[in-house]
Amino acid sequence: MEINFNTPALLFPAITLLLLAYTNRFLAIANLIRKLHDEYISGKQNKVLLQQLKNLKKRINYIRMMQALGVFSFLCCVVCMFSIYKGWLKSAEYIFAASLLSLLASLIISLVEIFLSTRALELELSDIEELEKSNFFSNLISGGEKKEL
Repeated sequence: MEINFNTPALLFPAITLLLLAYTNRFLAIANLIRKLHDEYISGKQNKVLLQQLKNLKKRINYIRMMQALGVFSFLCCVVCMFSIYKGWLKSAEYIFAASLLSLLASLIISLVEIFLSTRALELELSDIEELEKSNFFSNLISGGEKKEL
């Protein structure tokens, strides 16, 4: 594979947009944690609240890893460009590969965090009895009939 100055430069916009998205997720979760923490302190302690806080703690850790790997990927791109500038093409290839692998790991962790976020939404909705009893598959099997209360 021939690597030139434009190769790592292609990742710059993708990585910066990804880091922006990660930061927005972090800020949204931080605000939610503060809100739930206030509820916990005010005495509104219930099982769902504690499960939500545990879930959010995991998600914050995942987002931290996503951000760290994204920044490492960005850093590798810069070092790769420097290596190309200096004419160290073999090391530039390895550094670019490290950048791609770091970006891949960041995206995989992002996928895991997305699954955790949907679990958090399920926890939020779990106390609504109607949503627990009916779902897509049960509605499909029953022919979509609604029970009158």
